[in-house]
Amino acid sequence: MAQPNPTPFTYENTIYSNGLEDTRPPFPPHPHDWEPLAQSRLSADSFGYVHGSAGTGQTEANNRHAFTKWGIVPSRLVPSEYPDLRVTLFGEEYPYPIALAPVGVQRIFHRDGEAAVARAAAAESVPYIYSTAASTSVEDVAQASGDGKRWFQLYWPLNENNDITASLLQRAQNAGYKVLVVTLDTYILGWRPSDLGNAYNPFLRPDNIGVELGLTDPVYRRKFREKHGKEVEEDMGTAAREWAHTVFPGKSHGWEDLKFLKEHWKGPIVLKGIQSVRDAQLAVQHGMDGIVVSNHGGRQQDGGVGSLDVLPEIVDAVGEQIEVLFDSGVRCGADVVKALALGAKMVLIGRPYVYGLAMGGQAGVSHVVKCLLGDIDLSLHLSGVPSVRKEHLNRSILRELK
Repeated sequence: MAQPNPTPFTYENTIYSNGLEDTRPPFPPHPHDWEPLAQSRLSADSFGYVHGSAGTGQTEANNRHAFTKWGIVPSRLVPSEYPDLRVTLFGEEYPYPIALAPVGVQRIFHRDGEAAVARAAAAESVPYIYSTAASTSVEDVAQASGDGKRWFQLYWPLNENNDITASLLQRAQNAGYKVLVVTLDTYILGWRPSDLGNAYNPFLRPDNIGVELGLTDPVYRRKFREKHGKEVEEDMGTAAREWAHTVFPGKSHGWEDLKFLKEHWKGPIVLKGIQSVRDAQLAVQHGMDGIVVSNHGGRQQDGGVGSLDVLPEIVDAVGEQIEVLFDSGVRCGADVVKALALGAKMVLIGRPYVYGLAMGGQAGVSHVVKCLLGDIDLSLHLSGVPSVRKEHLNRSILRELK
Protein backbone atom coordinates (compact mmCIF):
# COMPACT_ATOMS: atom_id res chain seq x y z
CA MET A 1 0.00 0.00 0.00
CA ALA A 2 1.27 3.45 -0.87
CA GLN A 3 2.46 5.78 1.87
CA PRO A 4 -0.62 7.85 2.75
CA ASN A 5 -0.62 11.59 2.28
CA PRO A 6 -0.83 12.96 5.85
CA THR A 7 -2.71 16.04 4.61
CA PRO A 8 -5.08 14.96 1.81
CA PHE A 9 -6.30 18.54 1.31
CA THR A 10 -3.04 19.19 -0.58
CA TYR A 11 -4.67 17.66 -3.65
CA GLU A 12 -6.33 21.05 -4.10
CA ASN A 13 -2.89 22.70 -3.94
CA THR A 14 -1.76 20.46 -6.79
CA ILE A 15 -4.79 21.43 -8.85
CA TYR A 16 -4.27 25.15 -8.20
CA SER A 17 -0.55 24.88 -8.99
CA ASN A 18 -1.33 23.19 -12.28
CA GLY A 19 -3.74 26.02 -12.99
CA LEU A 20 -0.81 28.43 -13.03
CA GLU A 21 0.26 26.57 -16.16
CA ASP A 22 -3.27 26.80 -17.59
CA THR A 23 -3.87 23.11 -16.85
CA ARG A 24 -7.21 22.10 -15.43
CA PRO A 25 -7.88 18.78 -13.68
CA PRO A 26 -8.68 15.93 -16.09
CA PHE A 27 -11.87 15.13 -14.14
CA PRO A 28 -14.30 17.45 -12.34
CA PRO A 29 -13.80 17.97 -8.59
CA HIS A 30 -17.51 18.52 -7.87
CA PRO A 31 -19.33 15.32 -6.79
CA HIS A 32 -22.48 16.41 -8.63
CA ASP A 33 -20.54 16.34 -11.92
CA TRP A 34 -19.31 12.76 -11.64
CA GLU A 35 -22.62 11.06 -12.37
CA PRO A 36 -23.52 12.96 -15.58
CA LEU A 37 -19.98 12.60 -16.93
CA ALA A 38 -20.06 8.87 -16.23
CA GLN A 39 -23.45 8.64 -17.93
CA SER A 40 -22.05 10.30 -21.05
CA ARG A 41 -19.38 7.60 -21.28
CA LEU A 42 -21.48 4.54 -20.50
CA SER A 43 -24.05 2.54 -22.41
CA ALA A 44 -27.65 2.77 -21.25
CA ASP A 45 -27.34 -0.77 -19.86
CA SER A 46 -24.21 -0.01 -17.83
CA PHE A 47 -25.35 3.34 -16.50
CA GLY A 48 -28.79 2.00 -15.66
CA TYR A 49 -27.18 -0.79 -13.67
CA VAL A 50 -25.05 1.45 -11.42
CA HIS A 51 -27.44 4.40 -11.18
CA GLY A 52 -30.67 2.48 -10.78
CA SER A 53 -32.43 1.77 -7.52
CA ALA A 54 -35.26 -0.45 -6.39
CA GLY A 55 -38.83 0.49 -7.26
CA THR A 56 -39.55 4.21 -7.29
CA GLY A 57 -36.19 5.05 -5.75
CA GLN A 58 -37.69 6.14 -2.43
CA THR A 59 -35.05 4.33 -0.36
CA GLU A 60 -32.22 6.01 -2.23
CA ALA A 61 -33.97 9.37 -1.83
CA ASN A 62 -34.38 8.70 1.89
CA ASN A 63 -30.67 7.92 2.12
CA ARG A 64 -29.76 11.26 0.62
CA HIS A 65 -32.39 13.20 2.58
CA ALA A 66 -31.14 11.76 5.86
CA PHE A 67 -27.87 13.68 5.46
CA THR A 68 -29.73 16.98 5.08
CA LYS A 69 -31.28 16.54 8.55
CA TRP A 70 -27.92 17.23 10.21
CA GLY A 71 -25.73 20.31 10.14
CA ILE A 72 -22.12 20.61 11.30
CA VAL A 73 -21.49 23.14 14.08
CA PRO A 74 -17.87 24.35 13.91
CA SER A 75 -15.68 25.33 16.83
CA ARG A 76 -13.33 28.31 16.55
CA LEU A 77 -9.87 29.16 17.88
CA VAL A 78 -8.84 25.51 17.98
CA PRO A 79 -5.06 25.70 17.39
CA SER A 80 -4.63 22.16 16.08
CA GLU A 81 -2.66 20.77 13.19
CA TYR A 82 -4.48 19.22 10.28
CA PRO A 83 -6.84 16.46 11.42
CA ASP A 84 -5.60 13.01 12.27
CA LEU A 85 -7.68 10.76 10.01
CA ARG A 86 -6.31 7.45 11.29
CA VAL A 87 -8.76 4.85 12.54
CA THR A 88 -8.23 1.49 14.23
CA LEU A 89 -10.55 -1.25 13.06
CA PHE A 90 -10.39 -4.94 14.02
CA GLY A 91 -7.10 -4.26 15.75
CA GLU A 92 -5.46 -2.77 12.66
CA GLU A 93 -4.73 0.87 11.93
CA TYR A 94 -5.94 2.43 8.70
CA PRO A 95 -4.78 5.88 7.57
CA TYR A 96 -8.26 7.03 6.55
CA PRO A 97 -11.83 6.27 7.69
CA ILE A 98 -13.16 5.28 4.25
CA ALA A 99 -13.12 2.12 2.14
CA LEU A 100 -14.33 1.29 -1.37
CA ALA A 101 -17.58 -0.65 -1.10
CA PRO A 102 -18.09 -3.96 -2.93
CA VAL A 103 -19.51 -3.31 -6.39
CA GLY A 104 -19.82 -6.06 -8.97
CA VAL A 105 -19.46 -6.27 -12.75
CA GLN A 106 -16.93 -3.44 -12.90
CA ARG A 107 -15.76 -4.26 -16.40
CA ILE A 108 -19.08 -2.95 -17.75
CA PHE A 109 -17.92 0.49 -16.56
CA HIS A 110 -14.33 0.33 -17.82
CA ARG A 111 -12.32 -2.33 -19.61
CA ASP A 112 -9.86 -2.60 -16.67
CA GLY A 113 -12.68 -3.08 -14.14
CA GLU A 114 -11.80 -4.40 -10.70
CA ALA A 115 -8.07 -4.40 -11.38
CA ALA A 116 -8.12 -0.64 -11.96
CA VAL A 117 -10.10 -0.04 -8.78
CA ALA A 118 -7.81 -2.27 -6.73
CA ARG A 119 -4.74 -0.42 -8.00
CA ALA A 120 -6.32 2.95 -7.23
CA ALA A 121 -7.34 1.86 -3.73
CA ALA A 122 -3.81 0.68 -3.00
CA ALA A 123 -2.30 3.88 -4.40
CA GLU A 124 -4.60 6.02 -2.24
CA SER A 125 -4.18 3.85 0.88
CA VAL A 126 -7.84 2.88 1.33
CA PRO A 127 -9.21 -0.68 1.63
CA TYR A 128 -10.78 -2.25 -1.43
CA ILE A 129 -13.68 -4.66 -0.89
CA TYR A 130 -13.83 -7.27 -3.65
CA SER A 131 -17.31 -8.37 -4.70
CA THR A 132 -18.42 -11.96 -5.29
CA ALA A 133 -20.10 -10.51 -8.39
CA ALA A 134 -16.82 -9.31 -9.88
CA SER A 135 -15.82 -9.67 -13.50
CA THR A 136 -12.19 -10.41 -12.55
CA SER A 137 -10.98 -13.33 -10.46
CA VAL A 138 -10.17 -12.88 -6.79
CA GLU A 139 -6.55 -13.88 -7.47
CA ASP A 140 -6.07 -11.42 -10.35
CA VAL A 141 -7.47 -8.57 -8.26
CA ALA A 142 -5.15 -9.50 -5.41
CA GLN A 143 -2.21 -9.29 -7.81
CA ALA A 144 -3.38 -5.87 -9.00
CA SER A 145 -3.81 -4.73 -5.41
CA GLY A 146 -0.23 -5.63 -4.48
CA ASP A 147 0.30 -4.73 -0.82
CA GLY A 148 -2.98 -2.83 -0.61
CA LYS A 149 -5.54 -3.62 2.08
CA ARG A 150 -8.24 -5.85 0.65
CA TRP A 151 -11.41 -7.38 2.04
CA PHE A 152 -13.66 -10.05 0.54
CA GLN A 153 -17.42 -9.65 0.13
CA LEU A 154 -19.54 -12.80 0.00
CA TYR A 155 -22.84 -13.39 -1.71
CA TRP A 156 -23.63 -16.50 0.26
CA PRO A 157 -24.65 -19.80 -1.44
CA LEU A 158 -27.15 -22.00 0.37
CA ASN A 159 -26.02 -24.77 2.72
CA GLU A 160 -26.35 -27.37 -0.03
CA ASN A 161 -23.40 -25.57 -1.64
CA ASN A 162 -21.28 -25.21 1.48
CA ASP A 163 -18.41 -26.81 -0.41
CA ILE A 164 -18.48 -23.90 -2.86
CA THR A 165 -18.64 -21.36 -0.04
CA ALA A 166 -15.67 -22.99 1.67
CA SER A 167 -13.73 -22.91 -1.59
CA LEU A 168 -14.42 -19.20 -2.12
CA LEU A 169 -13.37 -18.35 1.42
CA GLN A 170 -10.18 -20.37 1.14
CA ARG A 171 -9.27 -18.75 -2.18
CA ALA A 172 -9.79 -15.29 -0.72
CA GLN A 173 -7.69 -16.04 2.34
CA ASN A 174 -4.94 -17.55 0.20
CA ALA A 175 -4.95 -14.34 -1.86
CA GLY A 176 -4.47 -12.09 1.17
CA TYR A 177 -7.99 -10.79 1.84
CA LYS A 178 -8.19 -10.09 5.57
CA VAL A 179 -11.81 -9.18 6.37
CA LEU A 180 -14.95 -11.05 5.30
CA VAL A 181 -17.98 -8.88 4.48
CA VAL A 182 -21.18 -10.94 4.20
CA THR A 183 -24.00 -9.21 2.33
CA LEU A 184 -27.34 -10.20 3.85
CA ASP A 185 -29.82 -8.24 1.75
CA THR A 186 -29.16 -9.65 -1.73
CA TYR A 187 -30.09 -13.32 -1.79
CA ILE A 188 -32.16 -12.31 -4.80
CA LEU A 189 -31.88 -9.18 -6.95
CA GLY A 190 -34.37 -6.45 -6.08
CA TRP A 191 -37.01 -4.96 -8.38
CA ARG A 192 -34.89 -2.54 -10.42
CA PRO A 193 -36.91 -0.74 -13.12
CA SER A 194 -33.82 0.71 -14.82
CA ASP A 195 -32.46 -2.77 -15.50
CA LEU A 196 -35.89 -4.11 -16.35
CA GLY A 197 -36.48 -1.29 -18.82
CA ASN A 198 -33.26 -2.23 -20.60
CA ALA A 199 -34.00 -5.96 -20.21
CA TYR A 200 -30.49 -6.14 -18.83
CA ASN A 201 -29.16 -8.58 -16.26
CA PRO A 202 -25.36 -8.86 -16.57
CA PHE A 203 -25.26 -12.16 -14.68
CA LEU A 204 -27.23 -14.11 -17.26
CA ARG A 205 -25.10 -13.42 -20.32
CA PRO A 206 -22.69 -15.98 -21.82
CA ASP A 207 -19.52 -14.26 -20.62
CA ASN A 208 -17.57 -13.83 -17.39
CA ILE A 209 -19.06 -10.46 -16.37
CA GLY A 210 -20.23 -10.81 -12.79
CA VAL A 211 -19.57 -14.55 -12.67
CA GLU A 212 -15.80 -14.81 -13.02
CA LEU A 213 -15.34 -15.89 -9.42
CA GLY A 214 -17.57 -18.89 -10.03
CA LEU A 215 -16.23 -19.79 -13.44
CA THR A 216 -12.71 -19.92 -12.00
CA ASP A 217 -13.67 -21.84 -8.86
CA PRO A 218 -12.46 -25.47 -8.86
CA VAL A 219 -15.41 -26.79 -6.85
CA TYR A 220 -18.02 -25.09 -9.02
CA ARG A 221 -16.22 -26.21 -12.18
CA ARG A 222 -16.14 -29.81 -10.92
CA LYS A 223 -19.83 -29.80 -10.03
CA PHE A 224 -20.72 -28.27 -13.40
CA ARG A 225 -18.65 -30.90 -15.19
CA GLU A 226 -20.29 -33.71 -13.23
CA LYS A 227 -23.76 -32.35 -13.96
CA HIS A 228 -23.37 -31.45 -17.66
CA GLY A 229 -20.47 -33.57 -18.87
CA LYS A 230 -18.63 -30.52 -20.19
CA GLU A 231 -16.45 -27.63 -19.07
CA VAL A 232 -17.91 -24.21 -18.31
CA GLU A 233 -16.15 -22.77 -21.39
CA GLU A 234 -18.19 -25.12 -23.58
CA ASP A 235 -21.51 -23.70 -22.37
CA MET A 236 -20.93 -20.27 -20.93
CA GLY A 237 -24.61 -19.35 -20.99
CA THR A 238 -25.64 -22.23 -18.75
CA ALA A 239 -22.57 -21.85 -16.55
CA ALA A 240 -23.24 -18.16 -15.97
CA ARG A 241 -26.95 -18.65 -15.21
CA GLU A 242 -26.32 -21.52 -12.80
CA TRP A 243 -23.60 -19.59 -10.98
CA ALA A 244 -25.91 -16.58 -10.66
CA HIS A 245 -28.54 -18.85 -9.13
CA THR A 246 -25.89 -20.24 -6.77
CA VAL A 247 -24.99 -16.86 -5.26
CA PHE A 248 -28.48 -15.32 -5.63
CA PRO A 249 -30.51 -18.40 -4.65
CA GLY A 250 -33.74 -16.61 -3.75
CA LYS A 251 -33.68 -17.73 -0.13
CA SER A 252 -31.98 -16.29 2.93
CA HIS A 253 -29.73 -18.06 5.38
CA GLY A 254 -30.56 -18.14 9.10
CA TRP A 255 -28.51 -16.79 11.99
CA GLU A 256 -27.41 -20.28 12.94
CA ASP A 257 -25.60 -20.61 9.61
CA LEU A 258 -23.02 -18.03 10.64
CA LYS A 259 -21.27 -20.82 12.53
CA PHE A 260 -20.12 -22.29 9.21
CA LEU A 261 -18.50 -19.00 8.19
CA LYS A 262 -16.72 -18.70 11.53
CA GLU A 263 -15.32 -22.19 11.05
CA HIS A 264 -13.99 -21.39 7.57
CA TRP A 265 -12.77 -17.81 7.91
CA LYS A 266 -9.77 -16.97 10.07
CA GLY A 267 -10.26 -13.26 10.55
CA PRO A 268 -12.89 -10.58 11.19
CA ILE A 269 -16.42 -11.20 9.87
CA VAL A 270 -18.69 -8.25 9.10
CA LEU A 271 -22.41 -8.43 8.31
CA LYS A 272 -23.53 -5.92 5.67
CA GLY A 273 -27.14 -4.82 5.36
CA ILE A 274 -28.09 -4.24 9.01
CA GLN A 275 -30.94 -1.75 9.44
CA SER A 276 -32.43 -2.55 12.85
CA VAL A 277 -31.28 -2.61 16.47
CA ARG A 278 -32.53 -6.17 16.82
CA ASP A 279 -30.39 -7.46 13.97
CA ALA A 280 -27.38 -5.55 15.28
CA GLN A 281 -27.84 -7.18 18.67
CA LEU A 282 -28.16 -10.59 17.06
CA ALA A 283 -24.90 -9.98 15.22
CA VAL A 284 -23.24 -9.36 18.58
CA GLN A 285 -24.84 -12.47 20.09
CA HIS A 286 -23.53 -14.61 17.22
CA GLY A 287 -19.97 -13.42 17.67
CA MET A 288 -19.60 -11.17 14.65
CA ASP A 289 -16.80 -8.63 14.57
CA GLY A 290 -18.59 -5.85 12.73
CA ILE A 291 -21.72 -4.71 10.94
CA VAL A 292 -22.35 -2.35 8.06
CA VAL A 293 -25.44 -0.22 8.54
CA SER A 294 -26.59 -0.28 4.93
CA ASN A 295 -29.57 -0.73 2.64
CA HIS A 296 -27.45 -1.46 -0.44
CA GLY A 297 -27.68 2.16 -1.53
CA GLY A 298 -31.40 1.75 -2.10
CA ARG A 299 -30.83 -0.85 -4.81
CA GLN A 300 -32.61 -3.75 -3.18
CA GLN A 301 -35.83 -2.65 -1.48
CA ASP A 302 -38.11 0.31 -2.16
CA GLY A 303 -39.77 2.32 0.59
CA GLY A 304 -36.96 1.73 3.08
CA VAL A 305 -35.67 3.97 5.84
CA GLY A 306 -32.54 6.02 5.20
CA SER A 307 -29.51 4.25 6.62
CA LEU A 308 -28.23 7.37 8.38
CA ASP A 309 -31.59 7.65 10.17
CA VAL A 310 -31.06 4.31 11.93
CA LEU A 311 -27.32 4.64 12.50
CA PRO A 312 -27.48 6.49 15.87
CA GLU A 313 -29.86 4.03 17.52
CA ILE A 314 -27.81 1.08 16.33
CA VAL A 315 -24.60 2.66 17.60
CA ASP A 316 -26.24 3.39 20.96
CA ALA A 317 -27.36 -0.24 21.24
CA VAL A 318 -24.19 -2.09 20.21
CA GLY A 319 -21.42 0.38 19.45
CA GLU A 320 -19.22 -0.68 22.35
CA GLN A 321 -19.57 -4.38 21.56
CA ILE A 322 -18.98 -4.51 17.82
CA GLU A 323 -17.43 -2.35 15.10
CA VAL A 324 -20.09 -0.31 13.28
CA LEU A 325 -19.43 0.70 9.68
CA PHE A 326 -21.74 2.68 7.42
CA ASP A 327 -22.74 2.81 3.77
CA SER A 328 -25.60 4.13 1.60
CA GLY A 329 -26.09 7.57 0.13
CA VAL A 330 -22.58 8.94 0.69
CA ARG A 331 -21.60 11.49 -1.96
CA CYS A 332 -19.16 13.97 -0.38
CA GLY A 333 -16.78 14.61 2.48
CA ALA A 334 -19.40 16.23 4.69
CA ASP A 335 -21.52 13.08 4.39
CA VAL A 336 -18.59 11.04 5.70
CA VAL A 337 -18.05 13.47 8.58
CA LYS A 338 -21.72 13.25 9.60
CA ALA A 339 -21.73 9.44 9.52
CA LEU A 340 -18.57 9.31 11.62
CA ALA A 341 -19.97 11.85 14.08
CA LEU A 342 -23.08 9.71 14.46
CA GLY A 343 -20.94 6.77 15.48
CA ALA A 344 -19.70 4.91 12.40
CA LYS A 345 -16.09 3.76 12.61
CA MET A 346 -15.55 3.62 8.85
CA VAL A 347 -17.63 4.73 5.86
CA LEU A 348 -17.91 2.81 2.58
CA ILE A 349 -17.99 4.70 -0.72
CA GLY A 350 -20.02 3.15 -3.56
CA ARG A 351 -21.44 4.89 -6.62
CA PRO A 352 -18.97 7.84 -6.61
CA TYR A 353 -15.91 5.69 -7.23
CA VAL A 354 -17.75 3.68 -9.90
CA TYR A 355 -18.44 6.96 -11.66
CA GLY A 356 -14.73 7.67 -11.34
CA LEU A 357 -13.98 4.31 -12.95
CA ALA A 358 -16.27 5.20 -15.84
CA MET A 359 -14.69 8.64 -16.17
CA GLY A 360 -11.14 7.38 -16.47
CA GLY A 361 -10.26 3.95 -15.12
CA GLN A 362 -7.69 3.88 -12.34
CA ALA A 363 -6.97 7.60 -12.67
CA GLY A 364 -10.67 8.41 -12.37
CA VAL A 365 -11.05 6.31 -9.22
CA SER A 366 -7.96 7.90 -7.67
CA HIS A 367 -9.35 11.36 -8.46
CA VAL A 368 -12.64 10.61 -6.71
CA VAL A 369 -10.87 9.19 -3.65
CA LYS A 370 -8.49 12.16 -3.46
CA CYS A 371 -11.39 14.60 -3.75
CA LEU A 372 -13.33 12.85 -0.99
CA LEU A 373 -10.33 12.65 1.32
CA GLY A 374 -9.45 16.28 0.70
CA ASP A 375 -13.04 17.28 1.41
CA ILE A 376 -13.08 15.24 4.64
CA ASP A 377 -9.76 16.72 5.70
CA LEU A 378 -10.83 20.33 5.21
CA SER A 379 -14.36 19.80 6.54
CA LEU A 380 -12.89 18.61 9.83
CA HIS A 381 -10.12 21.20 9.94
CA LEU A 382 -12.46 24.10 9.29
CA SER A 383 -14.82 22.74 11.95
CA GLY A 384 -12.10 22.68 14.58
CA VAL A 385 -12.14 18.89 14.86
CA PRO A 386 -8.58 17.59 15.38
CA SER A 387 -9.17 13.89 14.73
CA VAL A 388 -11.75 11.27 13.84
CA ARG A 389 -11.47 9.75 17.32
CA LYS A 390 -14.70 9.67 19.29
CA GLU A 391 -13.51 12.21 21.86
CA HIS A 392 -13.23 14.75 19.04
CA LEU A 393 -15.70 13.65 16.39
CA ASN A 394 -19.09 12.85 17.88
CA ARG A 395 -22.66 14.12 17.96
CA SER A 396 -21.64 17.26 19.82
CA ILE A 397 -20.49 18.77 16.51
CA LEU A 398 -23.89 18.21 14.88
CA ARG A 399 -27.17 20.03 15.08
CA GLU A 400 -30.35 18.25 14.08
CA LEU A 401 -32.13 20.55 11.66
CA LYS A 402 -35.84 21.19 11.79
